[in-house]
Amino acid sequence: MRKPIEIGKLIFKTKKDALGFFKQILNAYEFGESISSQDFEYLNELIKVQSDSEELIGCGLQGIRIAKLKYNTKGFELVKNDKTTQLISYTKRINPPRTDITKFREACRQAIQEDLRNVKLSYFDNYSKKGKAKCQETGELLKYDELNVDHRQPNTFSVIVDRFVELKNIDFKNIDYLTIDGGPNELADKKLKEDFRQYHKDKANLRIVKKTLNLGRSFQARVNRQKKDLTI
Repeated sequence: MRKPIEIGKLIFKTKKDALGFFKQILNAYEFGESISSQDFEYLNELIKVQSDSEELIGCGLQGIRIAKLKYNTKGFELVKNDKTTQLISYTKRINPPRTDITKFREACRQAIQEDLRNVKLSYFDNYSKKGKAKCQETGELLKYDELNVDHRQPNTFSVIVDRFVELKNIDFKNIDYLTIDGGPNELADKKLKEDFRQYHKDKANLRIVKKTLNLGRSFQARVNRQKKDLTI
């Protein structure tokens, strides 16, 4: 049975359905027009489906608008807090190239899912009131499913993986993967999986933040942990 495509809270039966949904958003606007807050949320979740999302977002997003490409075609353009812009392809986000580093990052992310979940649960156990807890950046009281665990820069998830690869001198050709119940790839080597979990635990500075928030971090150059950072 074909596995549904999940993008945030959206669930599509097929990739064709997912592509059609975002194409419809793209075609609903004129060139240069900024998309609505609701459509921004959908695009924000689409950005997050790949492990390079934190690098793509960078210093944070002001919004997303419709760019004019070759032959008068439309594309989504990220407008960042530092006034720079960057084009993204919704088709490539849904159909990403499966490079060796992409597969390895996905498996590493899968290795820490339980750790991240426990951080979020612990935060809610300690700080929630009436089913809501504060976003650590905006101070907004939000429900559990409205918040995400975020890696504070400069130690983004991708940076942690890349440093781990260098430290362990990993040859991607020698990495074996498991797929459990049709889910994401997992590292077959239990020791390598545990080594990454421990390395991530040592390096990650985490925050609980609003899902739609793309942080313009004034502190992003600092490596040392801060008081309100969360750890595993």
